[in-house]
Amino acid sequence: MKSLKKAEAYLNSLISRGIKNIPTVKPATEPKQVPSNNPLNELKQQVLPCKLCAELAQTRKTVVFGSGDAQAKLMFVGEAPGFDEDQQGLPFVGKAGQLLTKIIESIGLKREDVYIANVLKCRPPGNRNPLPEEVINCQPYLKKQIALIQPKVICALGNFAAQTLLQTSSSITRLRGKWYQYEGVKVMPTFHPAYLLRNPEDKRKTWEDMKMIREELKCLS
Repeated sequence: MKSLKKAEAYLNSLISRGIKNIPTVKPATEPKQVPSNNPLNELKQQVLPCKLCAELAQTRKTVVFGSGDAQAKLMFVGEAPGFDEDQQGLPFVGKAGQLLTKIIESIGLKREDVYIANVLKCRPPGNRNPLPEEVINCQPYLKKQIALIQPKVICALGNFAAQTLLQTSSSITRLRGKWYQYEGVKVMPTFHPAYLLRNPEDKRKTWEDMKMIREELKCLS
C-alpha cells in the first residue's frame, strides 16, 4: 500500500512539472508467439481431432502435435509420444526429453530455438513400436509440418524417424553419422535419447553427429 502511494505521489509530481507523456520500458526480450492464423497452428487444429488410427484415438489422452520455433533452422523428429508426452501434450518432456534438451544445448541452442515433433502424434499403448499403418496415416501430417517450418537441417532421432524420412529399412547404427536428403532438406540421423539412456556409451557418437549439425548450421547462417 505504501509503495502504491509513493508511486502515485511520484506520478503527480511529474504531472505538476508539465510531464504528461511517461515513457514505458519494454522487456529486453519478449517470448516468440505464433499468430493463431499461422498455417502451422491451422494444421494443428486439423490434427487434434484425428481418428485415422482407431486404437490410438481410443487409448491416447492427447494428440502431441509438436512444439518450438515455427521458423526453426533445425528440426528434431522422434518416434512417438511416451507417457509423459501424452499427459502434457508436448514432445520430449520425460527423461529422454531432458537428455534431448542437453543435446540441443551442447551445440549452443535452446529448445525454443528448434522445432521438435514425432512421426506419430499419438502414444502407442504401452509404448509399443508404431505399426506400419499408423506411420502411413500420420506421415502426411509430418510432411506438412516440415513443409511449413522449412528447416535447413532435420535431425532424425532413432530407427523409426530415420527410416520414415529416408524410406529405408537400414538401422540407425548404419545410417547415423552421414548426411541424407529429405525433399531438399539435409537430414542427419542419430540415436534416440531413450536409447542413449539405456546405452550411455553411445553418447559420444551422438555428440559427433551433433557437431556435424552445428557446423552445417554455421555454414548456412
